[in-house]
Amino acid sequence: MENKADYKQTLNLPKTDFPMRANLTQREVEQLARWEESGLYQKVLHERGGREKYILHDGPPYANGHIHIGHALNKILKDFVVKSRSMSGAAALYVPGWDCHGLPIEHQVLKDLGPKKQGMSKGEIRKRCREYADKFVNIQRDEFKRLGVLGDWEHPYLTMTPDYEAAIVREFGKVVATGDVYKGKKPVLWCPNDETALAEAEVEYADHTSPSIYVKFPVKDPKEKFSVRPDGQTSVAIWTTTPWTLVANQAIAVHPHFHYRLVKTPAGDLILAQNLIEACMKAFGFAPGSYEVAPGGWTGSELEGIVCRHPWLDRDAPIILGEHVTLEQGTGCVHTAPGHGQEDYEVGLRYGLPVYAPVDHRGRFTNEAGEFAGQKVFEANEAIIALLNQRGMLLKKETISHSYPHCWRCKNPVIFRATEQWFISMEKHHLRERAIKAIEQEVQWIPKWGKDRILGMMQSRPDWCISRQRVWGVPIVAFACLDCNEILVSKEIADHVADLMEKEGGATSGFPRRPPNSFRRRPPAKNAAGAASSKRTIFSMSGSSRG
Repeated sequence: MENKADYKQTLNLPKTDFPMRANLTQREVEQLARWEESGLYQKVLHERGGREKYILHDGPPYANGHIHIGHALNKILKDFVVKSRSMSGAAALYVPGWDCHGLPIEHQVLKDLGPKKQGMSKGEIRKRCREYADKFVNIQRDEFKRLGVLGDWEHPYLTMTPDYEAAIVREFGKVVATGDVYKGKKPVLWCPNDETALAEAEVEYADHTSPSIYVKFPVKDPKEKFSVRPDGQTSVAIWTTTPWTLVANQAIAVHPHFHYRLVKTPAGDLILAQNLIEACMKAFGFAPGSYEVAPGGWTGSELEGIVCRHPWLDRDAPIILGEHVTLEQGTGCVHTAPGHGQEDYEVGLRYGLPVYAPVDHRGRFTNEAGEFAGQKVFEANEAIIALLNQRGMLLKKETISHSYPHCWRCKNPVIFRATEQWFISMEKHHLRERAIKAIEQEVQWIPKWGKDRILGMMQSRPDWCISRQRVWGVPIVAFACLDCNEILVSKEIADHVADLMEKEGGATSGFPRRPPNSFRRRPPAKNAAGAASSKRTIFSMSGSSRG
């Protein structure tokens, strides 16, 4: 039997010490360990000493869990940028950091505590939140290092360190000194799921399906502008996609310059904008010939002061003027609830309307809402629509899909709800104007669409809501009288508390351990007989905190 030729011996193959398999799971770890042991990052910076600096000061992730693919993409791409700049000759620094405060951490801690949280003090919950954040800072640091990201990992910035917290409070004090900080009751974006106020930047928009309804508000007093039917079937027609806010209605807004007409229909005489008559009649199901447009008409300004009645409550709804009214959708007559909308609030201020919002922190109607008390507002929509239909006030019901604000954390729809919050004015000292100027003239945007996004946000931003209804965060440094609720806030107070925070810790370990000298209780005042008065003036630190 012939021996087979060993063709392998006839091949001129290269010889190498490289193994046949890369074995990256082992070798990557070894390589990263060598980088760290040799101080590679520091050596590279030392070699670039004196050259132009390129600093990437990282936007901090939350210290609330293991990293995911989004974290990896973020950090790896940034590492590409820093290393490429370094290879181009710059002294490229990467400064990592972590956001250690806020709802995501507090939410997880409270979830882990379960029923135990009921008997715990705020100080103990803060302590647990600090421990939780500290734990995941270390975990995430190791996980980021494992991705091969080089940086100053031993000296990150953490929002919960005393110096960082003190810096926040001092900056708050500077804004207080300008007079731009105030506490007021006005509608803010509110997350019923997380039970907290949200700033505009904490909201993202997503498609949402809402009921779309047209409703009659019967005219009570036409102010001699026209005659009303004796059967009460003369109404102003409104359109809304938030039926639940009808509970808080205080007025109907019309545009001062739009033209309005009265239309005789099978559902009664209806007043609405002239340019929307055809679209509305089609939406109501009234064929041409089944309705008649009365001669004449009025501008919105001429309708001002006419009094309508709420569709089911014993409450008047006067017609007011508002430049925010449009002809894009609806009837040109806007249901107005100052407690549930920014534009409604602003126009309501001019007319002295109540800022009424019978909704609690969980998004449920309070007892003020009568038969709807205890119901979640979104779930109450159908019951309200049924009541309107029963009372003959519903002209049309549809559903629409539209862009609607959602909480960026829990991804649930949010609501506008009037509550007492702390704000920074965007108008008083031209803060909006200065911010827009900086965006347009003083910053280089990469990519350029980032500029358009933040510019649009800033142009439409209402006053900046800085308070949060959370335990884990840097507190609003203000003191309130327990008797009269008078607020005491100043730059001097903020600076004093910041000094204490820097030495002893702040929100992370409870409020400052001793009150500032200027806030110590004064001796009880003496009355005319020389006895101590029962009137107390005790100031306690505000519980509102920013997340």
